[in-house]
Amino acid sequence: MSNIDNIRNFAIIAHIDHGKSTIADRIIHSCGGLTEREMKAQVLDSMDIERERGITIKAQTVKLNYKAKNGKDYILNIIDTPGHVDFSYEVSRSLYACEGSILIVDSTQGVEAQTLANVYQALDINHEIIPVLNKIDLPASDLDRTNKQIEDVIGIDTENAVPCSGKTGEGIDEILEQIIIQLPGPEGKPNEDLKCLLVDSWYDTYLGVVILVRVINGKIIKNMKIKMLSTNQDYIVEKVGVFTPKAKDINELNTGEIGFITTGIKVLSETKVGDTICDASKPKSNPLPGFKPSKPVVFCGLFPVDSSEYQKLKDGLAKLQLNDASFSFEAESSSALGLGFRCGFLGLLHLEIITERLEREFDVNLLTTTPGVVYKVNLNNGEVIDLQNPSSLPDPTLIKFIEEPWIKATVITPDEYLGSIIKLCQDKRGIQTNLTYSGNRAVLSYELPLNEVVFDFNDRIKSMTSGYASFDYEIMEHREGDLVKLGILVNSEPVDALAMMIHKDFAQRTGRDVCEKLKDLIPRHNFMIPLQAAIGGKIIARETIKGFKKDVLTKIHGGGATDRKRKLLEKQKKGKARSKQFGRVEIPQEAFIGVLKINKEK
Repeated sequence: MSNIDNIRNFAIIAHIDHGKSTIADRIIHSCGGLTEREMKAQVLDSMDIERERGITIKAQTVKLNYKAKNGKDYILNIIDTPGHVDFSYEVSRSLYACEGSILIVDSTQGVEAQTLANVYQALDINHEIIPVLNKIDLPASDLDRTNKQIEDVIGIDTENAVPCSGKTGEGIDEILEQIIIQLPGPEGKPNEDLKCLLVDSWYDTYLGVVILVRVINGKIIKNMKIKMLSTNQDYIVEKVGVFTPKAKDINELNTGEIGFITTGIKVLSETKVGDTICDASKPKSNPLPGFKPSKPVVFCGLFPVDSSEYQKLKDGLAKLQLNDASFSFEAESSSALGLGFRCGFLGLLHLEIITERLEREFDVNLLTTTPGVVYKVNLNNGEVIDLQNPSSLPDPTLIKFIEEPWIKATVITPDEYLGSIIKLCQDKRGIQTNLTYSGNRAVLSYELPLNEVVFDFNDRIKSMTSGYASFDYEIMEHREGDLVKLGILVNSEPVDALAMMIHKDFAQRTGRDVCEKLKDLIPRHNFMIPLQAAIGGKIIARETIKGFKKDVLTKIHGGGATDRKRKLLEKQKKGKARSKQFGRVEIPQEAFIGVLKINKEK
């Protein structure tokens, strides 16, 4: 059994691309976790997408042995956390499993929005923080400026900040020593009953669900019977182990240690991140604080471009759900797009990753509808329903009011772009709450409705500021909003796939834009096609696609032809009216894709 004072549990937090995974690689290499031959870049990132994009999607852990300069042997448990806002709950649970954090800041870029968000989470749970200034090997590195930014924007003392380079390995030994000196050992009671935190879980083809745990009190032993408090289910521990980064089986995990267990669970939804695990013979009544079930925030429809790929898409979604409990899907059919699925995601990056993995790993061509958020519809009878799909909105006469989710956004930008960013936030119905400066960079705080942000907000900020600004957000609450359902009618038939929830002030303009776009994209038919945008029963915009016209009068020559002409024209008119009544308007897929792109073009 290891001495609890000689354990250090710490997380690595930073903005995307500031070098978390690279420094983790260096630390693993220095502590002899892997041999030279086994080392590769981003050891802890297992997916191709993670490696290509340089992002971490799943929290990973490593147990390392380190002999400090004071001659003592220590055990280091690293948790490499995701950096992106979509996975902020996973980050908070990973931080809760540790006593301290290494804050990595790119010395060429300085403090970014996600750096702030994750540091504040760490400070909230009283973490000791070691600032590390990475990429000092680059000519653009500026240590003084970065230190000043950390002090001004975050408010942490940078006296003991460690300059290092993940690329060359400079400063890594100093980071390890600082971890030993500055970070406290875990607090826990080895003699008490078992209490441990479920940090993460994933599906393994051979073992079933693997559960990452941090033991708070007591110890977890092979073949012991455990209970999960949120589901109240009992399981037998089949396997106990640690990652060094290779999986290594052991007999028990003691107080303060981080490792994994398997219990024969086959479905990921039975293991909830943040849950408390205890001894089944002595169950605890008080779970660990901070647990909340993960709920999808953004919803959109996924349809196969070729309807024969429906089964392939279904199998792909089911396999991805095995590894990602926060992702949900249910079957949906659309008169325009055929059979598909309504899927729920944690945010836009999560949506992007899932669609990319479907296309890449399962070879499915996808059509994605406009992402939307979950609205709370308050009815007159006091009932509250969650609305994901605008086409299933109840009758307006039954609705008392509709609430939409709001977010607290932080934008960090060079001050020359400040004006255009403020204008963008105002256009999106934002409310400014704070504005501070650190050198020539402005830190903006805004409250914004999530449905305005969800589509293209991040892209627009990046393009406005040549990629220099960074954006981060957290969900706040639902607020009442003046929202309406914008329905699109083609030939007086509502098209459910084009329906959207929108703020009343923007409805007219958007309705007009959609009608104009459809007019260009729907081909002409033999009859006239009206395109209308409507709110309830009121038409707010209209365009008309003219029908083909055949000249029926060419055959008529000679006198007395006026009557015959009139008769033929009336006959044609009746034919047109009949075909308009019974004719079907085929809406091509390009039209749907074109409408989805409207928001992006603005």
